[in-house]
Amino acid sequence: MGDREIIVISSGLRQLQDALNRKADSIQHSFIAISARLAEIERELPRVYDDERPALTAEQETLRSRQAEVANEINMWRERAFAITQQRSEQALRAYLRSLLDAVDETLQPDVERALNYIDAPDAGMAALTPGGAMTKPITPAGRLIQRARAEHDLRSAEPAPRQRAAVEFANRPGMAQDEAAIAEIEAALNDPDPMAREMAALAAIQLHRFRATRMADLDAAHESVLRLTRFNHPAVVPVFIEVLEHPRTGFVNGDEEGNNDRSRMAALTRLVEWHTADAQNALKGRQFDRDPQIARVAARALELFPGEWAGPLKGTGN
Repeated sequence: MGDREIIVISSGLRQLQDALNRKADSIQHSFIAISARLAEIERELPRVYDDERPALTAEQETLRSRQAEVANEINMWRERAFAITQQRSEQALRAYLRSLLDAVDETLQPDVERALNYIDAPDAGMAALTPGGAMTKPITPAGRLIQRARAEHDLRSAEPAPRQRAAVEFANRPGMAQDEAAIAEIEAALNDPDPMAREMAALAAIQLHRFRATRMADLDAAHESVLRLTRFNHPAVVPVFIEVLEHPRTGFVNGDEEGNNDRSRMAALTRLVEWHTADAQNALKGRQFDRDPQIARVAARALELFPGEWAGPLKGTGN
């Protein structure tokens, strides 16, 4: 099978995976609604009259049973999407898709049929993908990372650690943090309709800008990355700001003049005050005797203004 056919089949399977994952996402809305109602009942039960409690308890039991059913249904659709990439041969893949054709509802059958057509007639699939016969662009490393977030079971779990590991691995690839096109592609995925793809993009972007903010000798470019990090509304930026704040360093500004990263450290300090977490508070305590008197003064003043335990953002933390 040539590269052209592989591109077509891969695209067709990706479209089917997206459709199956969207099905799971739609069902997940029901799960969230059920969970919200169960939380309401938990709050109501201690406050209602005795004669009202049996009805609430019965509703609670029904909802718990339904919640388990919905969770199993969500997992089933996720597993169906994941299994597409686990077939060991074209024959096994074709058999799996045919079994899906009987298992899915009528809204998804066209997606399964389309994927089968891509396998059986890749030239026709290529024509559908590329009007006028033009070849599709090769998938970039950034594009593959976002595709994985849409399809791979580990990256779609509720546990964020696999996505964080994937983001770190991606950002640590040689030259990736200096690749402006890759950074732009990752940041474009911050608006992806898939929530897991959006989070994967956010984590990857944060790691790319962390690399630039803490390692680049060009302190102007490093500071630009710090400023871009200040716009992220994701708690993964907090340890990055702490790292920037706690590591004074020198480099080049305005092309070739020697300078330091104190302006980046001040930007990081300001955002840490706004994030207002326990780790942020501890980081500021360590800066009260910083080499930069302005940073030391601002850190001490922030701790004086907010003497209690820091337990969450003071205000909105960005886009």
